[in-house]
Amino acid sequence: MVTNPQWESSSTQENPTQDAPFGMAELLAGEDQEFRNLHRGDIVDGVIMGIDKDSILVDIGFKTEGVIPSHEMRSLGPDGLRQLSVGEEIMVYVLQTENQEGQVVLSVDRASGERGWRILQQRFDAEEFIDAEVVGYNKGGLLVNIDGVRGFVPTSQVVGLRPDISEQQEEGEGIPDERFAQWIGKSLRLKIIEINRRRNRLILSERAAAQAWRTEQKEKLLQELQEGTIRRGRVTSIRPFGVFVDLGGAEGLVHLSELSWGRIHGPEDVVQGGEEVDVFVLKIDPETKKIGLSLRRAHPEEWDAVVGKYTEGQLVRGTITKLATFGAFAHIDGPVEGLIHISELADRRIQHPKEVVKEGDVLTLKIIRIESDRRRLALSLRQAIDELEAHESPHARPPAENYPPAEPDRGPSLGDAMNPTMMAALEQLRQQVNSDDSDDNK
Repeated sequence: MVTNPQWESSSTQENPTQDAPFGMAELLAGEDQEFRNLHRGDIVDGVIMGIDKDSILVDIGFKTEGVIPSHEMRSLGPDGLRQLSVGEEIMVYVLQTENQEGQVVLSVDRASGERGWRILQQRFDAEEFIDAEVVGYNKGGLLVNIDGVRGFVPTSQVVGLRPDISEQQEEGEGIPDERFAQWIGKSLRLKIIEINRRRNRLILSERAAAQAWRTEQKEKLLQELQEGTIRRGRVTSIRPFGVFVDLGGAEGLVHLSELSWGRIHGPEDVVQGGEEVDVFVLKIDPETKKIGLSLRRAHPEEWDAVVGKYTEGQLVRGTITKLATFGAFAHIDGPVEGLIHISELADRRIQHPKEVVKEGDVLTLKIIRIESDRRRLALSLRQAIDELEAHESPHARPPAENYPPAEPDRGPSLGDAMNPTMMAALEQLRQQVNSDDSDDNK
């Protein structure tokens, strides 16, 4: 055999590397090297080359086609095989790199499960929430299916289950099936608290997910909320000192004093559990994550309507509702409550308001300041007394409009607003006035 030296020379010179002859040994070595990169447990994508009732042939890009036995594709269901077609892509799990026929043995069932475990591990590391449907239950809790993996939610980790069920479980007593059957088909928001692929163990918690979700929502809400704004919320808890209102992921406290402009005996007089209300954002503390709310300030028109009837300098009747070290609060009309500062209770220096007044006292007070923007009313007892004392003299008759309208049940008279010493001084003043009038008549 004679070769053409001119052709051989030109071909090798043009591209000696690409056109150099490649032996069969090197070719087989290359395929073997590619095949050895395939290991049991690998999950790969392939293309369906053939389908029959016992197996599926899949091209996974290696020297031989892979085969999926019928018992490794049960997850497809009875009609799943009919929905597959030649040329369609499919994800498979490598069970065996080579069987007796030299084929790679693959599994659809294992691929689905392994893929689910890997996704779950990623979501566990990322602390993500998982929505899963309840597919069953046992004595200890609920069963869910997530990406082909069976998970378990213990009874203690389910928000909606009643406490007595958990107590029965701890005591080892059987739990009636009907208490769990109602959860079948429900979707739960869960968080993984334990995952172990080797032990095939996946534990989830609805309580942990709810707590994490609320924390996440609270952080967002704290950034969005602004003091002085009005928000819609739902009453979640009623306590003697006030009520808690859920603003959509974060709860704020409406103190008892901020529930109503008027006097109330308890929170139940104003709101009920589960009721939706408008609240005024009083204060946001980013360090303690606490939110102060007000129910009454969300309805300022009630205060404005009543206070609009009064003017500074007017005498009014008020009932002492609360004593504090700095003064006394008095309820005058409708939803309006004012403050009598300790300096406005008496002409003398006192240590505590209880030296002059007590809760329930009905007194004549003077309005000395109306702060409409802050919804505050400043009152004075000592100025009211001084003015009434001046009005007692016939030489200084007060205008009729300065007196509050007569009421059949006005309560205690002016003497109730004065201590015995002040009453004696007033009586002495009266006697002196009467004596001066007698002398003038003579």
